[in-house]
Amino acid sequence: MKGNKSTMKTFGNIRFKKKTVQRFQEFSKRFFKTHTEALDTMLDFFLYNEISPKETLGPNARTLEANIKKRINGLVSIVKDIEKNQTRPTTAMLQLLFEKTPAKQKQPRLVEVKRSNKPANDPFFATSLEAIELRKEKNALKRDLRETKQQFEDILFSKIRIVKSSFGKPRLHLDMALEDYEALKEKIKNA
Repeated sequence: MKGNKSTMKTFGNIRFKKKTVQRFQEFSKRFFKTHTEALDTMLDFFLYNEISPKETLGPNARTLEANIKKRINGLVSIVKDIEKNQTRPTTAMLQLLFEKTPAKQKQPRLVEVKRSNKPANDPFFATSLEAIELRKEKNALKRDLRETKQQFEDILFSKIRIVKSSFGKPRLHLDMALEDYEALKEKIKNA
């Protein structure tokens, strides 16, 4: 019997008004298995969040949503104004900068000078070609680096193993054919 008393749950009584008891029972049945679990959860909520049950939590979700919508609408109007008054004129000026200047009216010359319309003579075009070549070279170097890194990882993780010896320190053993090793050496020398 003594063992049963220590393992038995003990209950206490609190007196509440019937209307409050009915409200609590309906709430408890809807969300929890037992009334004790419901009350414990409610108490924990107030204790952990350091909230007094007499305080209001402020605006509800609907008023918060309305405030957020107002602010978003305000931001949209600001962005539209920036686009209208700042971005579009700036874009137009940049486009004018990168366009060629309009050709001057031709004046009759005594000696006709032949002009070459080759793009190589245009300084903007020449720098653009240089930039494209540099980018191609950069991409090729990146690709080569990736391939080299992949080869190194393959060798490091699949072809090298640790050999423990009974005398002395452990050593590394390269498990690779001699021809493959020589080819790799030549490739690194030539690169």
